[in-house]
Amino acid sequence: MLMRKRRPLALFGYLAALLLLLAPLTVAQPLPWQLCDTTAGNYTEGSAYQANIRVLASGFPRNASASPALFGKGSAGTAPDVVYALALCRGDTNASSCAACVAAAFQNAQQLCAFNMRATMFDNPCILHYSNHDFLASANEDDGAEVFIAFNYNNVSVGAAAAFDAASGRLVNATADYAAKDPTRRFGTGEEGEGYDKAYPKIYSLAQCTPDMTAADCRTCHRDIIGEFTAEYFVGKPGGRVFGVRCNFRFETYSFFSGHPLLQLPAVLPPSPAPAPAPAVTGEGETRHRRTDLVLAITLPIAPALLLLIATCVCIWRRKLAKRKPSVQYSINQDDIQSIDSLLLDLSMLRAATDNFAERNKLGEGGFGAVYKGVLHEGEEIAVKRLSQSSTQGIEELKTELVLLAKLQHRNLVRLVGVCLEEPEKLLVYEYMPNGSLDTLLFDDEKRRDLDLGKRLKIVNGIARGLQYLHEDSQPRIVHRDLKASNVLLDSDCNPKISDFGLAKLFGWDQSQAITSHIAGTYGYMSPEYAMRGQYSVKSDAFSFGVLVLEIVTGRKSNSFVNSEQSIDLLSLVWEHWTSSTVEKLVDPSMRGPSPGGQMLKLVNIGLLCVQDNPADRPTMSAVHVMLSSNTTSSMQAPSRPTFCIDAMEGYSSQFRFTGDSRPKAMSPNDLSLTELEPR
Repeated sequence: MLMRKRRPLALFGYLAALLLLLAPLTVAQPLPWQLCDTTAGNYTEGSAYQANIRVLASGFPRNASASPALFGKGSAGTAPDVVYALALCRGDTNASSCAACVAAAFQNAQQLCAFNMRATMFDNPCILHYSNHDFLASANEDDGAEVFIAFNYNNVSVGAAAAFDAASGRLVNATADYAAKDPTRRFGTGEEGEGYDKAYPKIYSLAQCTPDMTAADCRTCHRDIIGEFTAEYFVGKPGGRVFGVRCNFRFETYSFFSGHPLLQLPAVLPPSPAPAPAPAVTGEGETRHRRTDLVLAITLPIAPALLLLIATCVCIWRRKLAKRKPSVQYSINQDDIQSIDSLLLDLSMLRAATDNFAERNKLGEGGFGAVYKGVLHEGEEIAVKRLSQSSTQGIEELKTELVLLAKLQHRNLVRLVGVCLEEPEKLLVYEYMPNGSLDTLLFDDEKRRDLDLGKRLKIVNGIARGLQYLHEDSQPRIVHRDLKASNVLLDSDCNPKISDFGLAKLFGWDQSQAITSHIAGTYGYMSPEYAMRGQYSVKSDAFSFGVLVLEIVTGRKSNSFVNSEQSIDLLSLVWEHWTSSTVEKLVDPSMRGPSPGGQMLKLVNIGLLCVQDNPADRPTMSAVHVMLSSNTTSSMQAPSRPTFCIDAMEGYSSQFRFTGDSRPKAMSPNDLSLTELEPR
């Protein structure tokens, strides 16, 4: 009996409207879809378990693609570090596509499910699952892996819905039976003709089991998932799919597989009802009939003209909008929309997880609302960002984070677990970070004693890797615009994860910088060109990173001098000690362990390089990564003096921040971001 946890992918109206509004810039998460089992334990960097995963990754693509059934299973290592794995490619693909997909699945699993002992990847055209448990011993067991349920958010026309559901159910079951009878691949595709005199279109289906299953096991597996999910999620829907490790099926109103269908079913047509006799037209009825004809004769020619006028106005409006706000273009397809839908969570489930947002579960509160700790029924700990119902800026921040985080997947970026947009709530759900945000440790006199040299170096390296992914490896490129200590979260091992993408901006590959008239961010972290002229780029993120590095070294806030009697800011203070060769006096005195001299000197050098006045002089994150990996500082470039300091801002009160217009805007009194978003 298969054990599974549901993750429905229903896309309701609000999210559909949101995606359509943002369609030119939608960055919805495409396949692959990952299921990371956080309850089964983790492995560590350089461990035997990780080495065994890599052994499987090197041989599985070749073995699976060489199999007639495009299927592979096996294990590597010895207890307690043995890894069991299974890979299955779709029966309509070829060997080269299969090998490429399985290789990518191993790579994605180690990145998207970093250090999880159990992981599942659903991709096109392959499925991969590996585990520390011997799930290969029985073809009926799926190791507790979840299934993904996805369906088309459109509806079949009301008049044809019942007939369509019956026809699609008949076709799916017949295709599953065909797959069970295939002794080599356990694979089948099917087609049913248009029904009810073309009242609904043709239906196409696909079903597959792992070929190590018997015909009876394959039928049972499909019967379970078809019976469990069809009536609940697919009623009146023109397409749907269920991804499982051992078996899967899909149906659509378009051909989504290669080649001709292996099974063809004729459409079942109902008996035609006898036509009703036409009523006689006499007297008053004839006069009424003539009036109707007259009305139709007048209105029918006008209707197309009105529609044409409306269409013309819409086109003109969209062209003006495009000219006024040029943007980076990204396409969206059906799988992208469905994968965004995998993030939807029920409000009732989140209320239960947080004990109805109990005060004792509150982790913190900011300008957008509060964040609560919760526990899902599977035991997964989550952090729920609850948008304040009175907030107008938070909904824009939520939309931005939704479309960005659904796409961005990296071990040093916070993972978006889901979203709930059920009225009146607007909620973002993240993975829970036990150690909270970096600022709660770094700027606390007691807690920062736990941040030894090793942890601080790990944090700096992780932040650099996360930014490098945003700037150089993600599609599209992202400028965060609000990197600061409170937006870096720490897991139980103090691995950093960059969070809060409410101010993030998309960047084209050939784009070097952009300009905005609405400057938003946090004082002390903004680069001079951004704060003064509204110019932002990956180099403005580099500036924020440099400030953050200097804070990590010194244990001091960059804006801690604003309301003090000191007239010097953190950057100027660091520069004075750098030029006088007394950097060791800057190192946080609460740091325990061996003398951090050489490593801290390197971090200060990198920090000062990142906060140089000229953006062109600041290093990229890939260059920073190289410097962090180097064992020497002798080859590092000497920094120039940072000029963005308190005395350089003469004429501006410290309680204001710069904006694109000349009007001062009140700063956040609690070091939180002030968000002024504009359409992308």
